[in-house]
Amino acid sequence: MAQDKETRDRVRALVKEVLANVPVEDEKPQETFPKRVVVNSLKDNIDKEFDRDESAKSLITEDDLRGLQEGAKVRVAENARFTPLAQDIIRERQLQLIKKDSRRAAAKVKSVAVGCDHGGFEFKEKLKDFLADSGLQIQDFGTNSKDAVDYPDFAHAVAKAVSNRQADVGIIIDGAGIGSAMTANKVPGVRAAACYNATLARNSREHNGANVLTLGSGQNSFAEIKEIVEAFVSSDLTEERHKKRVGKIDTIELQYKK
Repeated sequence: MAQDKETRDRVRALVKEVLANVPVEDEKPQETFPKRVVVNSLKDNIDKEFDRDESAKSLITEDDLRGLQEGAKVRVAENARFTPLAQDIIRERQLQLIKKDSRRAAAKVKSVAVGCDHGGFEFKEKLKDFLADSGLQIQDFGTNSKDAVDYPDFAHAVAKAVSNRQADVGIIIDGAGIGSAMTANKVPGVRAAACYNATLARNSREHNGANVLTLGSGQNSFAEIKEIVEAFVSSDLTEERHKKRVGKIDTIELQYKK
């Protein structure tokens, strides 16, 4: 055993000696390329479409323009009005007003009551921005956090607003949209429809005269919800044959009123 170990050690030593004497070609220096640099660090600011967005407001005051530099770009609503002091600031600082295109012409309604339970809170908050961008007036009936609540309370509040003509239509978001539809339909004058695609939303308006839309945060992505809502608010009950049938729905409701 000792002899075998001695032999292996001699072989290893011989191999190391041979390898040490083998000539090695000079390695080519690795090519280096200049790192990408941003020449103009102000480019993002220069290319911005606007410096401040005040397009959700119908009246612009001097407070809305405070802190803006000379020549700054401000996005405003298409039909925005300005206080006298705001007009002075615009002239003095030569502010550029960028009017945002409004999709109000496509919408068949002007005002929307919105509500949700805890499961629909995040989508409701995003939806308010989308509705404001469409030029619609918004009334928010809560809820205002992710804390657990009971959906009938908020569905009822939205439905009452529509029934009392405080808003043209209502939109309610819970987990599935079904419970809120059931609740809203208990309020006189409300025709609530749970819709999971734009076709159903359009049909509910054009054929059934729906005035409340209920949505499920667990059923659709927010991108889909935007499509559904846009179809809902841009459609209306116009054909006489459909109006006649909706009239029959109202007649049935009247039979059960005490």
